[in-house]
Amino acid sequence: MAKQLMIYENAQPVSKIRHRNWSVKTGHDFSFSKELNSVPVTAIEFPNLAQEFSIIFTGKDDTLIPMVILGVKDKENLFVSDDNKLTARYIPAFLRRYPFIFSSGNDNNLTLCIDESFTGCNQEGIGERLFDSEGEQTVYLKNMLGFLKEYQIQFNRTKMFCKKLLELDLLEPMNAQIKAASGERITLGGFFAVNRAKLKALSAENAHTLLKSDELELIYLHLHSMRNLGLYLDKMEQGS
Repeated sequence: MAKQLMIYENAQPVSKIRHRNWSVKTGHDFSFSKELNSVPVTAIEFPNLAQEFSIIFTGKDDTLIPMVILGVKDKENLFVSDDNKLTARYIPAFLRRYPFIFSSGNDNNLTLCIDESFTGCNQEGIGERLFDSEGEQTVYLKNMLGFLKEYQIQFNRTKMFCKKLLELDLLEPMNAQIKAASGERITLGGFFAVNRAKLKALSAENAHTLLKSDELELIYLHLHSMRNLGLYLDKMEQGS
């Protein structure tokens, strides 16, 4: 499960000199995500995600993050239609922020960048302008900047949640098998899930801490979402 950041093919710092006459049209063409079989998510998204996706964990130590499965095969996104529409009821924030992204320098300052290769970028005034006629940021650009700042805050909070799961030793490697109508067996591996037995064995103090911080709810949303694995099989068969 890889490629997530590869959707950004030509990310450049947003500049009123370089992008003064640029506009961006988003929300319709999700072809950029067509080969993503998973994307990173933040903990605040779990309630919405758990209704139609499976939430898993990948990485280790400081790189551990939650992700949602979008496809069960390599370079497969079952939620993108033939006309490049996203069919999911909820769109993960990782995809909603595209074509924008923060880049960090050696001084840890964040710079707003835009993927200039995105098909929705144009200089014909189609969509939302980045700068007005006087070279000032438009409301749209300010809103996107605020959205990415909030995304970064939630991402950092999610990392703390993952750190807690590691400290409590609640995660275990997991494989899932999906059998298609054709008889083909597809194995998903390389990810982690919360071990229910370890969760039940937590001390009263640790369980109470998770309850008070709402992290216990996040854990159960993750566990509940694993039941959605069968829905991916349904989507595979609908598209065949």
